[in-house]
Amino acid sequence: MVDLSEFEEMYLKRIYEIYDLEPSTIVKTSQLAKIMEVTNASTTEMIQRLSDRDLLTYIPYKGCRLTPEGFKIAARIKRREGLLQILLSEVVGFEGDVDEAACKMEHDMSTELEEAIDRMLGYPEKAPDGTKVPVIERNLDLSSRKYLLPLSYIPVGSISKIEIIALDSTDQKTLEQIGLKVGAIITKEKDGVKHQEKLVRLSDSIMKKILTRVEG
Repeated sequence: MVDLSEFEEMYLKRIYEIYDLEPSTIVKTSQLAKIMEVTNASTTEMIQRLSDRDLLTYIPYKGCRLTPEGFKIAARIKRREGLLQILLSEVVGFEGDVDEAACKMEHDMSTELEEAIDRMLGYPEKAPDGTKVPVIERNLDLSSRKYLLPLSYIPVGSISKIEIIALDSTDQKTLEQIGLKVGAIITKEKDGVKHQEKLVRLSDSIMKKILTRVEG
């Protein structure tokens, strides 16, 4: 990705968010300045700077639009934010300000780490707040044998080994009572898993927190 400062990335992300709601709109300088909590003059200067790098199209006295390259970069920043929000809230169980933490972390994430988290989460379509996780230039690696993946992403019929259960202790004990624990070998079914010839029905939200590795 193009080498950008955190502040430049925030501008692109905010413009992307406006575009996502109104694809045909020209983002007004005053509107962007208000969102970024800076002056109109500072925003105009930043728009011109990003325009010089071919990331924005600057329309004097009106505002700006993302160029195709700017759109790709902004979408990737927004995807990182969504992935981190899911990771922190649904897997890690972070109880602090998830949005603030994700926003800080998204700017220091490498492409390799982004792809690894995306793969581990099963290429989610939506962030916790319901907004779409951008798919532009998403690197989909569909070879599940090499990786630790959420059970929800493992193909139906695949045999895998449970390696991580990211649930609270009560839910973990409930699963253990029916044989679903770390080290258990299971077969993915359409609406759950089969363990020792018994079908165990599991919700999609539970399967997202059971990380397995395909056997064989």
